[in-house]
Amino acid sequence: MADDDDDLDELLDEIEKKFCRNVSVASSARADSNEAGKHGKDNDGQRKHSAAKPEKPISSITEDIDALLEELLEEDYSDSTKPKTEHFPKGPQVEKKLSSQSGGRKCCPVFVGGSSVTNGVGTATSKSRSCDQLRCTSCDFRVLMFDDCEWDPSCDYLFLRNNVPDRQKLRAKLKKRRGLRAYACQCSWFSTLEPTDLRDQPQLRWVCGKHQD
Repeated sequence: MADDDDDLDELLDEIEKKFCRNVSVASSARADSNEAGKHGKDNDGQRKHSAAKPEKPISSITEDIDALLEELLEEDYSDSTKPKTEHFPKGPQVEKKLSSQSGGRKCCPVFVGGSSVTNGVGTATSKSRSCDQLRCTSCDFRVLMFDDCEWDPSCDYLFLRNNVPDRQKLRAKLKKRRGLRAYACQCSWFSTLEPTDLRDQPQLRWVCGKHQD
């Protein structure tokens, strides 16, 4: 680190010397041009105006200083970037953290379907999956499923209230029907053949309780 500081000081000294030397040269050039302007004042006004413009020396000084500063910055940048690149491999750690946080997935939207519909995580592009992790937000019971069955018209709230979650007793109100699937919690019941979006069934307060991968 001390060697880097010494190199930096030397470069700054070099810039300072070059800058000061060029400024003194520019000052003397400006003085000479001003003298020439004074002598030619009575002869020609345009001549005086052109003699009082020392633009070229200043632009050349600026170019030299810019060139030296650019070299200095390039050297400094090349030295400073080497250790920083070693700290960069944080990508895998971030990905690992994200994957560990995603412990389960929820259906969005939530679909229910007949016995021929595959169970799994439902999405807007995979309507052919029926959620098998349903829970009712009204009675707080898990939703039971019965493949190849439908609810008898005589099924009512009181029957479910007294018998859920006893699957054996619930079969008293189930009828065999190939391809259908009967769903029930302690306060609601539903039978379906085709995939159905629960957003179209507002009477059912069922939500996805999260699928484990």
